[in-house]
Amino acid sequence: MTTAQAPAKPSLAELLEQTSPAIRARRAQAATIPVHPLLAPLLPHGGLARGTVTETTDLSLLLALAAGPADATPTTWSAAINLPDLGLAAAIGHGIPINRLLLVDEPGEHLPEVIAALAPVCSVLLIRPPTWLQPRTTTRLAAHLRRTGTVLLSHGPWPGGAQLRLEITTAAWSGLGDGYGQLLHRRVTVRASGGARRAHERPSCYCRTRTAGSAFRRRSPEHCRSPTGSRCNPADVRPPGPTLV
Repeated sequence: MTTAQAPAKPSLAELLEQTSPAIRARRAQAATIPVHPLLAPLLPHGGLARGTVTETTDLSLLLALAAGPADATPTTWSAAINLPDLGLAAAIGHGIPINRLLLVDEPGEHLPEVIAALAPVCSVLLIRPPTWLQPRTTTRLAAHLRRTGTVLLSHGPWPGGAQLRLEITTAAWSGLGDGYGQLLHRRVTVRASGGARRAHERPSCYCRTRTAGSAFRRRSPEHCRSPTGSRCNPADVRPPGPTLV
């Protein structure tokens, strides 16, 4: 007659290794989706936590958040739901590949079903939430997002509550003169709050000049000036990548 032996208890060294700061940092990194380097300092662990909801009232900021995951992994798919006014040129300008972007302009009353169907195949969902979503529905969708690890980016307040909120507190354009010129530069301050994270603001500088057609090229830091005419700090100038407009 044989008896089952109790599993061996981990040693103190193994427990310390499993709970070390380096191990916890790697686990946190694996549970997040990367974003653009300028936005990373605003987010817990420098990225969007999988299975969570982030809301913002600025559509350009929403696109900038979605561009990071799409740029980090060439197989990442995104979906824009209930955003019929979303400009594809703007999405391309921010770095979102439209060949991996699904569009569901007007899902109507089937919006919860659309979210549930796309969450398993899309890493990021961009959505303008309707006001009629019931608490029971948002609770069910939140559980589904956690299971699939999908990030939901809400353009406006999410009825079920968001783990993180990003908003632009100040913004200023430059480039227009007295009857001449064009918009070249936008300097914004982004504020992040929500959950256990203390509110944090970060100024960022976004520069671009229009060339032929709808194409844009980035201005170099030495040619970048703030709305008051002073030169921008090169450390705050956005490197090549998606642009907030």
